[in-house]
Amino acid sequence: MWQRLAAFVLKFRLWLLALLFLGTGIMAYFASKVELSYEFTGAIPRDNPKWLVYQQFKQQFGEDGNMMVVGIETDNLFQLDFFRDYVAMNDALRKVPAVENTLSIPVAVNLVKDDSTKKLKAVPLFQPLPQTQAELDSLKDVFHSLPFYKGLLYSANSNSYLLAVHINKEILNSKRRIEVVQNIQKIAEAFGQKHNLDVKLSGLPMIRTIMATKVADELKMFLYISFVLTALILLLFFRSFSAVLMSMIVVAIGVIWSVGTIVLCGYKITLLTGLIPPLIVVIGIPNCVYFLNKYHTEYALHGDKMKSLVRMVQKMGIVTLFTNLTAAIGFGVFYFTNSEILKQFGVVAGVNIMLIFLISFIFLPSVLSYLPPPKTKHTSYLDNKACRWVLEFLNRLVFNYRPWVYAFTVIMVVLAGVGMMRLRPVGFIVDDIPKSDKLYTDLKFFEQRFKGVMPLEIAVDTKKKNGVVNLRTLEKLDELGKIIAEQPAFARPLSVAEGIKFAKQAYYNGDSLNYTVPNQFDIGFLAPYLRMKGNGDKSVFTQLVSSFMDSTRQVARMSVNMADVGSVALPLLLDSLRPHVDRIFDTAQYNVTFTGTSIIFLEGSRFIINGLAESILLAFVLIIFCMLYLFRSWRMLVISLVPNIIPLLVTAGVMGWMDIAIKPSTVLVFSIALGIAIDVTIRFLVNFKQELPLNNYDISATVRHTINDTGLSIIYTSLILFAGFMIFSFSEFQGTKALGWLTSLTLVMAMVTNLTILPAMLLWMEKALQKKARKKELWKALDDEADLEMKEIGLDERKN
Repeated sequence: MWQRLAAFVLKFRLWLLALLFLGTGIMAYFASKVELSYEFTGAIPRDNPKWLVYQQFKQQFGEDGNMMVVGIETDNLFQLDFFRDYVAMNDALRKVPAVENTLSIPVAVNLVKDDSTKKLKAVPLFQPLPQTQAELDSLKDVFHSLPFYKGLLYSANSNSYLLAVHINKEILNSKRRIEVVQNIQKIAEAFGQKHNLDVKLSGLPMIRTIMATKVADELKMFLYISFVLTALILLLFFRSFSAVLMSMIVVAIGVIWSVGTIVLCGYKITLLTGLIPPLIVVIGIPNCVYFLNKYHTEYALHGDKMKSLVRMVQKMGIVTLFTNLTAAIGFGVFYFTNSEILKQFGVVAGVNIMLIFLISFIFLPSVLSYLPPPKTKHTSYLDNKACRWVLEFLNRLVFNYRPWVYAFTVIMVVLAGVGMMRLRPVGFIVDDIPKSDKLYTDLKFFEQRFKGVMPLEIAVDTKKKNGVVNLRTLEKLDELGKIIAEQPAFARPLSVAEGIKFAKQAYYNGDSLNYTVPNQFDIGFLAPYLRMKGNGDKSVFTQLVSSFMDSTRQVARMSVNMADVGSVALPLLLDSLRPHVDRIFDTAQYNVTFTGTSIIFLEGSRFIINGLAESILLAFVLIIFCMLYLFRSWRMLVISLVPNIIPLLVTAGVMGWMDIAIKPSTVLVFSIALGIAIDVTIRFLVNFKQELPLNNYDISATVRHTINDTGLSIIYTSLILFAGFMIFSFSEFQGTKALGWLTSLTLVMAMVTNLTILPAMLLWMEKALQKKARKKELWKALDDEADLEMKEIGLDERKN
């Protein structure tokens, strides 16, 4: 079959190349329309109950993750000149397009009782701008007498101040967010430079924008590095510019098709899909190495170019098909997870790995048929002395020191098992940001001074209209707020109860001792004053209070800023709050739910980790079926799987010993590495099968010949894969960096085990395999087509 496929490709090479380049042109058009994803919650399934609760919350109260914060630490804030500049910065921020409002000291309001109208007026505290230092000092004392702002706009334990910027949610989900965030950064940093301050910037809009921008930058960087690195390795390997150029064209076409597929599927570039183009380069190059290496080997034997091309496809077609198929399985199984972001990654990666096989299958034989035959210098690598020494060393290990190979393997597996006991699954919102990065250090500043800026929302449904403004409900909200504020990971919550407490303080002429929920006695006098006015009832305070109730006043919102505690600690914290919630709010009268971006993101991380565990198992099962189809023998199945399980165990052990957590980025290693590492096994065993009849079914002789014949291409492809994945270790994202070097480690280990453990196990089962091999029961699934004459299949080198 493969010989006739080779004949088909070579006969219709011009038409096939034309179709390939036409398709590539079309895909390039679609690829030019690719966009970045700014979605932060794509990992959680859309039918998940927590996701549905979050969507209902957003319908009632709007976006919760649209606040960016600017922080400073100084003793000079209330120095007149400094304060004027701080006010000017606030004004400049409010003028940035898409900024809806700011919450800061310059726009802070005080509630003032007007006995003549029996109303509370929301009066801007620092407007008009104070003209003298004495006036500012007086206003400063008034501001500090208002507990409402304590822990919200300033830290009680340090001279730290916070300015919150609310950005339009529609802009946050578009590419314009980059410009908006950058404008905010410029204004804040200009203020910091003027006063020699390190201005701190954080919040989900900032984190999402920087991460999306870095994904785009790293996509370009990885593509450049992967092209240059693989080109250099290929040049050292083949010593031929034409071989390098052909390989680069193959993977370049693959990259274009992969980006075009992202657009055609309606997807965008995410942290995961951004890895696919460089992965296509890394995975596509071994196809080229396998084909070109076989072509050169065959040509060195008989010097017939067309015959060499046909045998190249005949011998390597089955190998590259199944190596790409198993790699596609390793990626494609992510489609069966419940995470949308993983589904997208699985679909695009799986489809394009098979497409890169098709591209190389058409392009390489067709182009090689037009090129002159390889020269002696292009095939000299086949007799490289250093490589031959390595292969001879492997032969000695397998044939003379098998017990040592087994013993060393057992020791590694035992150590890996101990390391695996130390593994822990955990994810953080800024998990992949380096600890030295300003984005990370600024976030920690807000966690230390203000207990964090990650949003947690609590929705309290009173189950009746106007139930929120009931005095009993306000008391319960206040009680829960105090309990939450006592937790180290939570800031002081904001709710309608805090607004009512502020109003009561104003009613008693600003006495901070009266910053409490009104009692039954107070409410009779206070009720008329709660209909506040000021600025046409559009003051920052009025808007703030009204945003903590839905339109029917049935559902109350309690917003809490919190630290990025991680996917393990957050459920424990929420579980610790639940008994207090159940005690305070009778479930017959109230329904209390926890939601917000923090919960959704970390719940998504949990889904990714759990989904990946399932996908690894599924990949393992599918690969087992592939190996059974190839070899039709349980013995061969065991022999093929053991050398690939050991590297995965060792990698898991290394992660445990080095305290690398199981998280969405690092757990990808196992499924990816399994799909790629099994390629080496297929390459070795298929060659073993093809050589077995030529060695009169002598297992020992065939093993030796297979090590010598395939070892060279296995080593080179492993080195290319190693180098290709190591480029990810240059990432600024810690997870991507770990993915790079851990996958490289796994693949190198797979190369070693497949060139030592695999042949050793073949020799261990020599008698049983030899018996089956003689009956030809091992290889029924493979193509045993005998070589046909060139004329018989319609090819004659003289005519071509």
